[in-house]
Amino acid sequence: MLGMWSLLLLWGLATPCQGLLEKVGTLARIDKDELGKAIQNSLVGGPILQNVLGTVTSVNQGLLGSGGLLGGGGLLSYGGVFGVVEEISGLKIEELTLPKVSLKLLPGFGVQLSLHTKVGLHGSGPLGGLLQLAAEVNVSSRVALGVSSRGTPILVLKRCSTLLGHISLLSGLLPPPLFGVVEQTLFKVLPGLLCPMVDSVLGVVNELLGTVLSLVPLGALGSVEFTLATLPLISNQYIELDINPIVKSVAGDVIDFPKPPKPIKVPPKEDHTSQVVVPLYLFSTVFGLLQTNGALDIDITPELVPSNVPLTTTDLAALVPEALGKLPPGQQLLLSMRVKKAPSVTLQKGKAIISIPANIHVLSYHPKGTPEALFELNAVLTLNAQLAPSATKLHLSLSLERLSAKLASSFSHAFDVTRLEEWLSDVVRVAYVPKLNVDLDVGIPLPKVLNVNFANAALEIIENAVVLTVAS
Repeated sequence: MLGMWSLLLLWGLATPCQGLLEKVGTLARIDKDELGKAIQNSLVGGPILQNVLGTVTSVNQGLLGSGGLLGGGGLLSYGGVFGVVEEISGLKIEELTLPKVSLKLLPGFGVQLSLHTKVGLHGSGPLGGLLQLAAEVNVSSRVALGVSSRGTPILVLKRCSTLLGHISLLSGLLPPPLFGVVEQTLFKVLPGLLCPMVDSVLGVVNELLGTVLSLVPLGALGSVEFTLATLPLISNQYIELDINPIVKSVAGDVIDFPKPPKPIKVPPKEDHTSQVVVPLYLFSTVFGLLQTNGALDIDITPELVPSNVPLTTTDLAALVPEALGKLPPGQQLLLSMRVKKAPSVTLQKGKAIISIPANIHVLSYHPKGTPEALFELNAVLTLNAQLAPSATKLHLSLSLERLSAKLASSFSHAFDVTRLEEWLSDVVRVAYVPKLNVDLDVGIPLPKVLNVNFANAALEIIENAVVLTVAS
C-alpha cells in the first residue's frame, strides 16, 4: 500500500530578488527538482531504509511474541487487555518499498514534501503458517531551518507524527480481535521507526547543503572560500542562495578588487532548470592574483618561438631600421613583458574580453652576455576569452584579438610603432598566450550546491556576469 509523509521545511520569509543581484556574490538558483533528487538519492544510495528494517528485526522476535513489544511484559502482554496476543509470533517489518518523492515549494515560507511507500509485515499466525500484512501510513513532519555553527543552512526536525491508514491481510488467518491488536500496536510503534528515517534523510541533505561552505584552491595563486551571505530565499519553483566568495592569497590575505558599480540584471530562470550566476568580480580577482603573483610577466627569447616567427635584428630592421641604431644584423632579440597593473575584464552581450596593459622592453639578446636595451613600448593586449563549464569550475581559453602599442622610450631614434604591431602580435600569439592559458587552468571555481553538475550547462554572458543554466 502507498503511504504519504508530508514534510514542511521552513526555509525563509522572503521571495527571491526580481531580476537584480545587488551584491557581487555568486547567485545559485536551485530548482525544486534538485531538492527532490537529493532526498530521493539519500534513500537510494544510503542505508536509511535498511536501518529502518534493522530497527525492527533486531528486536527479539519482532514487534509481537514472547520477546517482542507485546509479549513478556510488553505494551499489551499476557495479563493485559489482549492476553491472546502471544498466539502471534515474530511479526516484523520485512519490506519497505523505496519511497517516491514529490514536493511543492511554498513562496516565502517553505516546502511541502511527500514520500510514498509500501510497508510489508511478516510473521507467524495464531493457527500456524505465514502471516503477511501490508499497511498504509501517513507521516507528517515539521522541520525548521537553522544555521549551524559552521554558518551553513541546517534543517532540524521539530515535530513528527503518524496516521495509520488501511491495513490489508495478504496471507494467513488473523481473527478480528488480534487484527485490532496489530493495528493498535503499529499505531504506537511506527512513529518511533519512521520519524528517525525522516531525520536521517534530513541529515544527508544537510551534508549536501553544508558543501556550500567550502575552500577551493586556486593552485599557486591562493584560494576561494564560499560562504552563505544570507538565509535562503524561496519562490514557487526554486531556492535562491546568495553565496559570498572570499578570495585569499597564498599568504591568507583577503583580496578585494573593484566591484561593478551597478547591480547585475539576472535573467529569469525557466522551470525545471537550475542556475549559477558567476559575477565579474571573480574573473577580475583571478586575473588580479595572476598579476600580483607575476604570472603575467614573461621574457620571450628565440627559444620560445617557432622558426617561422622572426626574432632577430635582421627581421626588425626590415620593419623599423631607425630603431636599431648601430647594431649589426643577425643579433637575437629578447622581449621582456611586465604587467604592472591588474588586467580589466569586460563581460557584456555574449563576449568576454580581457585587456592586459603591458610594458614591453625590446633588447638585443646575447645568451652569454648582457642584453642591450633598444626601446620600450606601452602596449595593450586585447584578448577574447572562450568559456566552458565543468562540474567544479568555469574554464577560460584566451586568444589574441589585437595588440596596440605606443613608444615609451628609444635608445636611438623615434619611429612609427604601428609598423611593429603585426610582428608583435605574432610573437605574443605563439609565446605569450599559451603561457596565459596554462596559468588559467585554475579556472573560475563554482560553488557546490546539492551536487548539481554544471558540466553540460548552457552558458550565457550578460553584463558583468556569466549565467550557467542546467536542466534538472
